[in-house]
Formats: sequence, structure tokens, C-alpha cells
Amino acid sequence: MVNEILAQAEERMKKTLASLGDNFASVRTGRANAMVLDRIRVDYYGVPTPVSQMAGIKSPDAHLLVIEPWDKSTLKSIEHAILESDLGVTPSNDGSVIRLPFPALTEERRRELVKQCKGYAEEARVAVRNARRDANAAVEKSVKQDNLPEDEQHRAEAEIQKLTDKYVAEVDEAFKKKEAEVMEI
Repeated sequence: MVNEILAQAEERMKKTLASLGDNFASVRTGRANAMVLDRIRVDYYGVPTPVSQMAGIKSPDAHLLVIEPWDKSTLKSIEHAILESDLGVTPSNDGSVIRLPFPALTEERRRELVKQCKGYAEEARVAVRNARRDANAAVEKSVKQDNLPEDEQHRAEAEIQKLTDKYVAEVDEAFKKKEAEVMEI
């Protein structure tokens, strides 16, 4: 019973870390990265579709993405979706491909991005702590319903706390890496 609770808590914490990785990947650094387009959805025959499923995305250099749609009729809608997004990049459409030039980030913009990353990291820490809270509640419930010994409860709570500390440290480490990447000139 306790092992199940620990496994569920760890699974939730792993998912939180994966979600944090996705959030960090969507934050634009000074380099062009196709992952920034993952959240942009284009209306394709009435279905919101990710850009990466409609076009080939290439990065010929560190500050440029080239989007080449497989269906040329979607050029305008992809361009419109990019303009509507909060990407902060103006697409240039030449009739066959869309170019996304990523200008070098200003110091002010870097600080804003770090602040955004800090928010993502804090959300992840809260999610990890929520997993801990739910696991501790499940252990308490087991003590009451399944007559789990109290020393077993304390051991389980200590294990849950170790897991929590481990994943909070991983969140902090991921944030430090992303902060260094964003602030790098």
C-alpha cells in the first residue's frame, strides 16, 4: 500500500519535471529554436494544428528559422498565427517559405524571460509539494482505514519528503540552467 502511494507521488513529480522542461523549451533564448513554435496552433481545415505538423522547420543559422509548409495554401494562416502569438518575432513570407528572424535579446527582455522562467519553476515546485501533500494524505488515510502502524506512517512520510526534496532540487537545477542560457549573450 505504502509503496503504491510512493510510486504514484514519484510519477506525479516526474510529470511535473517533464512539464517544466516543455515550458522552458517554449521560452525563447537568443538562439532560434523550433520548440518555440510548439504552442502555436494554426486553423487547418477547422482543426487547430501545431505548425510542426504542417511544415518542415529548419534553422540555417543561430538567429533564423525557416518554415516550409507542405501545403502552400497554409502560408497565410501560419503567418497569421505567428503574428497573433506572443512570440515577439515578425515573420517574413516570400510566397514559398516563412522566415522568422530572431533578433538578439536586449538585457531588459532577458530579465523578463528569466522572470517568466522563475514563474514556471515556482509552479513546478508547488506541483511537487501538492503531490507530497496528496501522498501524505493517502498515507494518513491508510493508517485510519487499513490499520497501518504509526511507525510505518512516519517512515512513509520521511520517504515522501526525500522524494519531494529530490524533485524540488531538480526543478531548481533546471531553472539555473535555463537562467544561464537566457542570460548568455
